[in-house]
Amino acid sequence: MSSRTTGDPGAGTEGYKRTLGSRQMQMIAIGGTIGTGLFLGAGTAISQAGPSLIIWYAAAGAVLFLVMRALGELLTHNPVSGSFADYAHRFLGPFWGYATAWTYWIMWVTTGMAEITAAGQYVNYWYPGFDQWKTALISLVVLACANLISVKIFGELEFWFAIIKVTAIVGMILIGLGVLIIGFGDAGDTASVSHLWADGGVAPHGVWNSLMTLQIVLFAYLGVELVGVTAGETKDPEKNIPRAINSLPLRFGLFYLGALFVILSVVSWQEFQPGTSPFVAAFTKIGIPAAAGIVNFVVLTSALSSCNAGGLYATARMLRTAGLNGHGPAALGRLSKRGVPATAVVISAVVMALGVLINAIDPEHAFAYITAVSTGGAITVWSIILVTHLRYRRAVAEGRAAASSYRMPGAPYTNWIALAAFAFVTVLVVWDSDTRVALYVIAVWFVLLGLGYPLARRRRAGTAPAATAEDTAKTTARR
Repeated sequence: MSSRTTGDPGAGTEGYKRTLGSRQMQMIAIGGTIGTGLFLGAGTAISQAGPSLIIWYAAAGAVLFLVMRALGELLTHNPVSGSFADYAHRFLGPFWGYATAWTYWIMWVTTGMAEITAAGQYVNYWYPGFDQWKTALISLVVLACANLISVKIFGELEFWFAIIKVTAIVGMILIGLGVLIIGFGDAGDTASVSHLWADGGVAPHGVWNSLMTLQIVLFAYLGVELVGVTAGETKDPEKNIPRAINSLPLRFGLFYLGALFVILSVVSWQEFQPGTSPFVAAFTKIGIPAAAGIVNFVVLTSALSSCNAGGLYATARMLRTAGLNGHGPAALGRLSKRGVPATAVVISAVVMALGVLINAIDPEHAFAYITAVSTGGAITVWSIILVTHLRYRRAVAEGRAAASSYRMPGAPYTNWIALAAFAFVTVLVVWDSDTRVALYVIAVWFVLLGLGYPLARRRRAGTAPAATAEDTAKTTARR
């Protein structure tokens, strides 16, 4: 029997237990697409792009839907946790499986560093005398314990974190529509859809300056791929994964485009300032008491959600994938009695704890650098998913892999369109001196990966590619 499967019908691939139900899966998918990038980062982007930001969110959402359709086809073909690393391993080669797992790990660990530090800043809003590092440490310990206990506890935490974020956005949309239609609140006399084009135009600072916000926009979508990481622990993945992915356009349209449309209609883009939450600005303009406190609570839960889902859950699964594939120490591949990769969770938590110190040393620049590095890592992983899908389709055509019933529309042309979009954003990152550091860091990171690969290759000598046994069985069964 493969080390990645069990005889338990309730177990997933790799020994994981399929305990995440449809309710949790849907909310993890929703929560993964709503982060601090929307609640906080959009303020800076609005001040730079004006109303045209809505266009860029729509364009980025369309591109990421293509990425998720490509991933969805791979997932329904063979639903495994740590999916993109496993697929890259099989269809692109062992090095790319190794590079994908570790790149995704470092991407989310750095993001987790920023999020737990940010959580301390948000708590200081209510308790200014409470040390920021204490909040960060308490948050990390609580979330790590939840991840160590069981996947079901993790799923419940993400469910309620997502409920809070969704409630805040839907509330903002409904209140904003009320202001626009009925005219109530302090903003009733000035709110107008004409703000979208009348205050200096759709792109008031020019199209180029507007385009430069695309990197901020992509960071806001970071986490959309978490659906793929949960595949090995999801009940009925062949049904629930396509359902979650197919609902992406609706979620993007409501939570991003809908929220921005209402906010920019209620408040002119000229009133937004970098570093200020657009939700706080809109609630304050309408005249809602305790607007800043409400949004601060939502952003706090958003930061904890990001640390929980990406910083701990996803990184632990990727570390375990590296351990199973021989691309990391074998101890990383072990599961606890509860079906949790406990060693991997602890390692990710310890590394994230170092982020408290890093952010304390240089808080002014650390978050901006981490954001840029995270976006660069995300573009790398998303691009690998698209290329892996191209190679998978070739394998299907040659009879070396079983076809999936959930196919990416327009492939391979849609793959190349999405890859071209990511290449364009990379050019923008290089162009901007503030974010150019991300390219330097990613370049150094791949040099380190290259230097470490010979050691990983010696470690995995004699170890079969992780996805092969499972996939071969599927292919044989379908023939």
